[in-house]
Parts: sequence; C-alpha cells; structure tokens
Amino acid sequence: MALVRIQKYLADCGVCSRRAAEAEIAAGKITVNGNLAEIGQKIDPETDLVCFAGKPILSPGSKKHYVLLNKPRGIVCTSKDEKGRTPVTDLVKLDGVRLYPVGRLDMDSDGLLLLTDDGNFANRLTHPRHEIPKIYEVSFSEPPTARQLEILSSPMELDGYPLQPVKIRALSPDKLEMTLWEGRNRQIRRMCELAKLKITRLSRVGIGEIRLGSLPAGKWRHLTDAEVQYLLKGK
Repeated sequence: MALVRIQKYLADCGVCSRRAAEAEIAAGKITVNGNLAEIGQKIDPETDLVCFAGKPILSPGSKKHYVLLNKPRGIVCTSKDEKGRTPVTDLVKLDGVRLYPVGRLDMDSDGLLLLTDDGNFANRLTHPRHEIPKIYEVSFSEPPTARQLEILSSPMELDGYPLQPVKIRALSPDKLEMTLWEGRNRQIRRMCELAKLKITRLSRVGIGEIRLGSLPAGKWRHLTDAEVQYLLKGK
C-alpha cells in the first residue's frame, strides 16, 4: 500500500484534523510501532501500528483480524519487552499484520488470550461495562479449607474498590473454577493471597461461551465470525 503522511492518516481515520494532528504529534501523544511519531512522517497503514495516547488507530477500511491464543507461562502480554522476555506477539505471525493483546494475562499465568488489530473490538472487550465473564482454573499447593473458600466467596475489596461477586466451583480438592465479571489487576492472585492460598497454576480457560478447549500451549486459531459477534454483544 502507498505510504501516507501521518497527519493525513489520522485525519482520514477521523481522529482529528491535520493541523490538530501536528499538535498531538508535537505533544508526544502519537507513536508509530512504539516510537514517537514525527511531523510529516510517512507510514504504511497496512503494516505500521499507529497509536494515539496508547490506543491503536486503524483505518476504517482495513481488514480486521481476531485471534485466540493459548498463551504459555513465561510469555509477557506486550508487543515489545525491554527486559528481553518473549512478547506474546512473537507467537502469532500474520503476513503484514501487527496484532496486540486484548487485556492481559500475567507472565506466570497461561491460557486463553485474544489478539487483534481492531481497536474498537479491543476497547469494547476491555470496557468495565462489558458483561462477558472470564473463566479461570486455579490449582493450589494444598486443598482450600472451608474458611478459605468462605473468604473467596465473601465481599472483598482491592485498593479500596469493592469487587463484584466471584463464582467459585470446586473441580477437585485442590483445584477451583473461578468466574469473574471484572478484571482488576492480578485479581485472582491477590484474592488468594488474602485467603492465604498458594497458587501453583492459574489458567484462563474461557471468555463466556468461547473456550480454550484442546488448543495446545503456544498455538492459536482465528475466531469465527459468530464468535466475534458474540464478544461484541457483550452478553
């Protein structure tokens, strides 16, 4: 695709006028592939990732991609890591497409992670009012006691914020299924710390009706059109 000046690209995407784009670039709010943009810089809309205040800006006419990945432990949910760790985007390669993760799984957790180049899709799924629950399987070094299960099921606060109730189901004596309708930073790990439970494995196995299934660790697949529409509905 032909290169275009970044101011024109931002204007074509409906972000702001070309003159306003120059001011935002000068203020350091625009990046291209993670680097600060320069006024007059030319980009390739099909391969370059342009972000405004950290949020991807995609051409309205561009084809969007939606991927479900089984993230292994030890992989970080970024497109670039200053500590030299493997970023999650290294596991999914599509010719000429730059994907980024929707939400996060911490480095020590594994399981279902979505990646996309559709900013609107990502924003919808990470909005606090999005109603699709996330399902996790949590294994412990020892079986939780009745008191510890009571703590996990009781009203709880993190950073002064009251959490929504978490649905808990026993899968085995030392393994629980936990269903969340919100995603505070490291919420399950912090909840289990309050209950004095030691986690040995934390895996996200589902987002609503979409499940990880038998997809091997490190492998990925495209979401179906029906799955994308289901996620966008938010119910």
